[in-house]
Amino acid sequence: DSKLVTSLPGFDGRLPFRLHTGYVEVDPGTELFYYFVESEAGGEGNPFLLWLTGGDRCSAFSGLAYEIGPVRFVLQPYNGSLPRLHINPNSWTKVAHILFVDSPVGAGFSFSKQPKGYEVGDVSSSLQLHNFLIKWFSDHPTYLKNPFYIGGDSYAGKLVPYIAHIISQGIEAGNSPHINLKGYLVGNPSTGESIDISSKVPYAHGVGIISDQLYETILGHCQGQDYMFPTNDLCAQALDDFNHLLSEVQQAQILLDTCVFASTPARPEADSGTEYSGGAGRRILVGNPPPRPPFGCVTYKYYLSYFWANAEVTRNALGIKEGSVGEWVRCHNADLPYTIDLRSSIEYHRNVTANGGYRALVYSGDHDAVVPHLGTQAWIRSLGFPVAHHWRAWHLHGQSAGYPHHRC
Repeated sequence: DSKLVTSLPGFDGRLPFRLHTGYVEVDPGTELFYYFVESEAGGEGNPFLLWLTGGDRCSAFSGLAYEIGPVRFVLQPYNGSLPRLHINPNSWTKVAHILFVDSPVGAGFSFSKQPKGYEVGDVSSSLQLHNFLIKWFSDHPTYLKNPFYIGGDSYAGKLVPYIAHIISQGIEAGNSPHINLKGYLVGNPSTGESIDISSKVPYAHGVGIISDQLYETILGHCQGQDYMFPTNDLCAQALDDFNHLLSEVQQAQILLDTCVFASTPARPEADSGTEYSGGAGRRILVGNPPPRPPFGCVTYKYYLSYFWANAEVTRNALGIKEGSVGEWVRCHNADLPYTIDLRSSIEYHRNVTANGGYRALVYSGDHDAVVPHLGTQAWIRSLGFPVAHHWRAWHLHGQSAGYPHHRC
């Protein structure tokens, strides 16, 4: 099932890019919803990117409207009318075809007809995504020749190399259709390893969130300890102090204000919804709105998306199947079952790059305390690749915008 979307509620005029939406059945009764944006560059050889959103139960709409996609919300205080959209001039769709998929089932507009269909985890959702790609490319064979990449950030960065590994195995086995996999890219990626947690301590010390004394106490009492479940009482107390101090900042971007998350899980009874006028006769079904953050907080755009996605006119425009999803929420928590059963992604980074010969780009922001760059650099070093190009400045518009180095 697919639909060409030529206009979006809240956006003035026709869309200046080609957007397709639809569903792919990945298991009996289980359908994943997708947004596909064609490259605006034209030509036949543009890269093709599957983008997965960070958070283990978040809608791909986050990637489309907040990160790398072609639209953004107009940041205005919500007044009951439909939130407005405008163009993102820095969209990655300027140079690439991008497929945004609501995964796992239950995220965004993806759904299952059976309650058991929502019981998924790292491994099963990755296998469903692979099945999704096989079916999608079978229906869209003209894109099989395009260089194919998988991308994602934060928690999705843990799944990306695993999915690349699954695809590479299919290529080696000669399975059809042949996906033209070239590599993957991950941003501030989780690995599932303890380094994701333990690297927060030197990071917080380096940026001045904790004192020298607390840092040295943790180093002295937590050697060999599990930072999530320490057995040493002195270590446990020091980590309690550490976590309290870290909670005072916006961990995803430590320089921003701390704001409410603005993504409340849907209630079981939310299907009935509460109707509010969205202006011009538009109904907005809102059963459980998220907390309203202060205007100007980074999470305010998440707050706006709740009202936009739950508007009847939006669902009609996107081709959402009636009765499939009651209340749309950006990210689910405990209300959506999910099993963390991929212990570590590091072996798949090694398998895909060293053994498979595929390219990988790992990028990290230096203000992220959720998955600090110190831990990312440590596990990259553990792969054992020799340095081909040493640390150097990368410039954008004459200014340093980062420091890449190349290993191969």
